[in-house]
Amino acid sequence: MRTGLACLLALCALVPACRKADGGGTEPEPPARTFVQGVDISWTTELESKGYRFYNAAGQERECLTLMKEIGADAVRLRVWVDPEDGWNGQEDVLEKAKRAQALGLGVQVDFHYSDSWADPAQQTVPAAWKGKDAAAMATAVKTHTQQVLQALKSAGVEVDWVQVGNEVTNGMLWDSGRVAGTSAGQFVKYFQAGREAVKAVYPQAQVILHLDNGWNLSTLNWFLTLMKGNGLEYDLLGLSLYPSYWENGAYPDWKPRVQQFVSNLPTLYKAYGKPVMLVEFGMPASEPAKARAALEYLLGNTQDLEYFLGVFYWEPEAEHDRCGYDYGAFSGGRPTEALAPFGQY
Repeated sequence: MRTGLACLLALCALVPACRKADGGGTEPEPPARTFVQGVDISWTTELESKGYRFYNAAGQERECLTLMKEIGADAVRLRVWVDPEDGWNGQEDVLEKAKRAQALGLGVQVDFHYSDSWADPAQQTVPAAWKGKDAAAMATAVKTHTQQVLQALKSAGVEVDWVQVGNEVTNGMLWDSGRVAGTSAGQFVKYFQAGREAVKAVYPQAQVILHLDNGWNLSTLNWFLTLMKGNGLEYDLLGLSLYPSYWENGAYPDWKPRVQQFVSNLPTLYKAYGKPVMLVEFGMPASEPAKARAALEYLLGNTQDLEYFLGVFYWEPEAEHDRCGYDYGAFSGGRPTEALAPFGQY
């Protein structure tokens, strides 16, 4: 799915053709659709270093990415940290996992956090080596880091199909200068554009993803995307996260309302902003694999006619609470549960 997919997705992000919409206006023509069913497996090498192994349903040991392909995944997503304390998710670690994916014919999505550790709506910490930089120097650091990592991948023969410039940037990135709040975009647009330019310099056909959390929350998505549209932000794909049954008030809530809302948001978002959408993070409680399966089946089954919805990535299915403290994977005892059964069926 490599070169052909990259080219197809590249076409999706060009200025869309328009057609007449109801009421006499115009709406973007949907892109040619290539649907991706992927997995974020960024923990894999760290888990392997601790002696953990992975097995198929029959109990046969498998290398993690090989197992994911057998399950039905056709792409992987890899997070990148700038200077992680223990090396995991740094450039060399990402390169190792990406080369494995390339050897298996899997697509590669690179997710830049622009931090030395986790970046999300609650934390967008400037890397230690970048602290004290003004906006211009910070943008240069973003561009240099992005280009160095991607060039290392390209030099190793890895084809990259998608690149996230920032992770769950609903509140901006590289705080405080890159914070987004109210009617202010801060320096976020400058930083994002620097990352985008770096991507296109190394992988011209790769799709640049703008990644936001809570894909069910239309009001927040509209606020952010309208603000970015007014500030001229350039990107190719809208990437969203969806964790519809996250622990709250002592229980896992019903997944249906937020998954259904997410699906209903898709045509609204596409019509308003003209960008294809990809669900780059999806997760359900690992302790409820039957419900996870039902939620994924609903997602895949109810988006088949949406040409502008380009795929779903399950976030860290190989993770388990006993192995890394994460409760929203899709494995138990090193084996996949039924949560991922819908992959390969759509």
